[in-house]
Amino acid sequence: MTNKKISATRPTTEKREQYHLELKEGDVAKSVLLPGDPQRVERISSLWDKAREVAVHRQFVTHTGKFKGADISACSTGIGGPGTAIVVEELANVGADTFLRVGSCATLKEEIEIGDIIISTAAVRLEGTSKQYVRPEYPAAASYEIILAFIEAAETLGVKYHLGISASTDSFYLGQSRPGFGGYTQNMSETLIKDLTSSNVANFEMEAATLFTLGNIYGFRTGAACAVYANRVRDEFAVKGETEVIKCGNEAVKILAEMDLEKADKKHWSRKLR
Repeated sequence: MTNKKISATRPTTEKREQYHLELKEGDVAKSVLLPGDPQRVERISSLWDKAREVAVHRQFVTHTGKFKGADISACSTGIGGPGTAIVVEELANVGADTFLRVGSCATLKEEIEIGDIIISTAAVRLEGTSKQYVRPEYPAAASYEIILAFIEAAETLGVKYHLGISASTDSFYLGQSRPGFGGYTQNMSETLIKDLTSSNVANFEMEAATLFTLGNIYGFRTGAACAVYANRVRDEFAVKGETEVIKCGNEAVKILAEMDLEKADKKHWSRKLR
């Protein structure tokens, strides 16, 4: 122990590492994949050309490496908005500015199959974390460059995908219209799926709204692609599509790196730059 004073307002470790992630500048790439599951980080980095474990602390596992020439990192968020906000804040503090969620979800559309990928264009803010940052009317929208990168990745890999608005919740059970312990429910939970499907919402998940809101506030690129594990209309569930969404995430980072090279001194990418 040293007697060095550490600020409670902006806490770091005595080694100047971020308090939760235990990362410092130079540990991560600018583009970071954000799975919820810590075990998914190793599955992601196993497909890279070069990978190393940078930090493991609490629910946060971070790897950094290279994929098809692009610098890349992956860091787990755990489940929900609070962990996602911590990860975005602390990764940004050490130099990251592009965040791609790769996760799982439940679709609200009957025609979408288990194992398909849903690329989020925006998110309904049914969680509470983003409301700690800005008023509820503020939109949670994904970055167009990441949407395009995910689309190109899915097309290149031959993965079946859909675009749509996600609904991000803080509760896997009542917050996604499932009964709680002993069948406990509320009217607002029972009508939620009907309300969301009538407004063309594609899926439930738990992190995109926080990610997109912070991205727009801070000027970061953010996006999300999720494998469909459940179809709530058909009442079907199976763990399928994880490998496909991981491959899409890795490929999207490579595509974003190519976009950035093509932009040169331009601020935004467009097809005419090719």
